[in-house]
Amino acid sequence: MSGESIIAKDGFNIATPTSVTVVNEENIPSKSDKIPFFRSTLFQILVVGICAFSAPGIWSAMNGLGVGGSQSPDLVNAANALLYAFMTVTCFSGPWLTNAIGFRWTLSIGTLGYPLYAAGLYVNNRWGNTWLVYVGAVTCGISAGFFWSVEGAVSTGYPEHHKRGRYIATWFTFRNFGNVIGGAISLGLNVNVNHRGQVGYQTYLAFIAIQCLGCLLALLLSNPDKVQRDDGTRIEAPRGIHWRTELREMWRLMRSRSILLLTPLFWYFGWTQAYPGTYLATYFTVRSRALGSFMSAIVGTFATWLGGTLVDIRWTKKRQTRAISTYILIALINSATWIWAVYVQNEYRHTLPLLDWGNQAEFGRGFGVYMFERLSAGMVENYIYWCISNLSDSPGDQIRYSSLLRGIETAGVAVGFGIQAVPTALIATASINLALWFIALPFSYYATVRVVKKFNELDKKRDENVDVETTHA
Repeated sequence: MSGESIIAKDGFNIATPTSVTVVNEENIPSKSDKIPFFRSTLFQILVVGICAFSAPGIWSAMNGLGVGGSQSPDLVNAANALLYAFMTVTCFSGPWLTNAIGFRWTLSIGTLGYPLYAAGLYVNNRWGNTWLVYVGAVTCGISAGFFWSVEGAVSTGYPEHHKRGRYIATWFTFRNFGNVIGGAISLGLNVNVNHRGQVGYQTYLAFIAIQCLGCLLALLLSNPDKVQRDDGTRIEAPRGIHWRTELREMWRLMRSRSILLLTPLFWYFGWTQAYPGTYLATYFTVRSRALGSFMSAIVGTFATWLGGTLVDIRWTKKRQTRAISTYILIALINSATWIWAVYVQNEYRHTLPLLDWGNQAEFGRGFGVYMFERLSAGMVENYIYWCISNLSDSPGDQIRYSSLLRGIETAGVAVGFGIQAVPTALIATASINLALWFIALPFSYYATVRVVKKFNELDKKRDENVDVETTHA
């Protein structure tokens, strides 16, 4: 087998020197050999998951309080717009840094900005200073772009193909657990605050302490060449690729039909992230916002496991049936959620309620909308990563796919937070969210059809290569 990639016209990798590792006598363990746990794909997912918990998970916990727990949405929405603008650039730059220093160090560097972001919110909350909020946003944006690109590549490119839905769900579970812990801490500290306002500054001290652990935990990750899948094959991701070659590969994938079809969904998912926190901060008391942060993690975890399990578990023999059925379920839930959200938001723009769990009659419906938004977002996110995980087995290509996905997504988030920071009427934002979803719907359906056709080709090619190389060995 030659060392050249075989690329389909639409940009899907059918076989590359890294997508199916050559199986020979050196990399097939004997029956008596046992793969060390710290070199297994599961351990790598656990490391990425723990880092996702300590860095973006805690960040999400803060924003799950409603615009970082701040009293006024405008400052934090503006800071988040700045953060995601820088992230857009560094997300696209992820493959170059990973090529230079490897997955492990890129993941560690990617965690460094998160504590500074939390420190900025702490200083603003306690003393009213704003400068560190913007410094933290810029620093976090630069580092987080690298983190997002490499964590996605590990989670989609390392695992065995038949485990990817569940391993992606495992990664998201750890990240959501940051919201569980952060939300529980905040709920305990603010349980008696039944009015509008900002959370207590003590909340941020626990967040900063947890986020400082991320850079050390990331060093437990193994680079791809050290990892073994459960069939004994090693994962290859060549280093030392010339920057022009890397640029050509990025451009090739960016123009592929698969990415073009998924782009509206990437943009939609990024754009909508500004709305829920602003909605929570506008209409809910401090303790209700803390409850929202806590419950959103639980609902999000359930959603991602539901999506990951439906595409992995063999409740039907045909993978196509599992994929299409899961997509239809996601489409129905998401469509109903945004129609309901627009209806409720239209009412709230006239009544301007203050929602607290002490008044269950009004609280339940408004809080239910927020929970369904978290449910549908979790299922959409798992679906997106499951799709790109089936485009290639190569972490080298997965870092590119993940960087493209995250770059487009963060551009959408930056614009979304920027629009919300103006500020903009929430009924307009909710309506745009609904419109973007229905625009993305047909494109993502055709992307699903293409993915389920192409991963059969990838499976077939993988099996053929393994058989050929084993015979030659």
